[in-house]
Amino acid sequence: MFSGFTEKTIARVNGVDIAYRQGGHGPALLLLHGHPQTHVIWHKVAARLAQHFTVIAADLRGYGDSSKPPASADHREYSKRAMAEDMAALMAQLGFERFSLLAHDRGARAAHRLAMDQPARVQRLVLLDIAPTLAMYRQTTEAFARAYWHWFFLIRPAPLPETLIEASPEGYLRAVMGSRSAGLSPFTAEAWAEYLRSLAAPGAASGLCEDYRASAGIDLEHDQADRDQQRCLPMPLLVLWGEQGIVGRCFDPLREWQAVALDVRGGALPCGHYIPEEAPEALLEQALPFLLAP
Repeated sequence: MFSGFTEKTIARVNGVDIAYRQGGHGPALLLLHGHPQTHVIWHKVAARLAQHFTVIAADLRGYGDSSKPPASADHREYSKRAMAEDMAALMAQLGFERFSLLAHDRGARAAHRLAMDQPARVQRLVLLDIAPTLAMYRQTTEAFARAYWHWFFLIRPAPLPETLIEASPEGYLRAVMGSRSAGLSPFTAEAWAEYLRSLAAPGAASGLCEDYRASAGIDLEHDQADRDQQRCLPMPLLVLWGEQGIVGRCFDPLREWQAVALDVRGGALPCGHYIPEEAPEALLEQALPFLLAP
């Protein structure tokens, strides 16, 4: 799936192990995946991106083959700040002090935090199918809650969500990924097998639950602090979402990102939530010129 890339490598950074692949040459580009997936979500676009960039595709902590550390009561070990620090440290270890980011879903939330906390490190930023976490929680409607039911299921206290996911990892994947607009059709058999293997691994259910628990608590505190201090993302930001998905239906992504960033553009793509696998060519058509701009 990642022709021309290194075999999966484990780097020890920020007190955790982060799994990643590297390929290509040129300016550095970090790819971050969403829930309940791994870096494999980029397999349809990675080779094209590697023609222009040194591409690093990493697994977030709690996902894939990265560490799944135990969490404390405030879930800070799974805050987007902790995830962002992982990725900043990974890129520094690989020799990239400055890089661009292309990120989807949960990875886009970590990318938002990385760009806000360490803006000098981020050249350009592409965020896929999200509005800011604070805005999405504050503007939750019945339509959003029904479509994104897992947001509210996963934040329930342990061990209920973990127990149910561990009882049927494939059932959970089918319930979350198969219930979107495109069903299971975007996912190749090889990618699906990797998502299932990763979710069935020890600690995986806990890791993804802690990710969401952090977003419903400490992440909101960090986002609110940015608002209170009137901090905005200074780098160019491209926001893309699926026209058949929920984010564009329940929120105004451009308006919400314009509230926290200085230079925002973007629009809807002809797909649902899983943009890199549903509409890889449409994604590349929009993201490549933006990322390659001086």
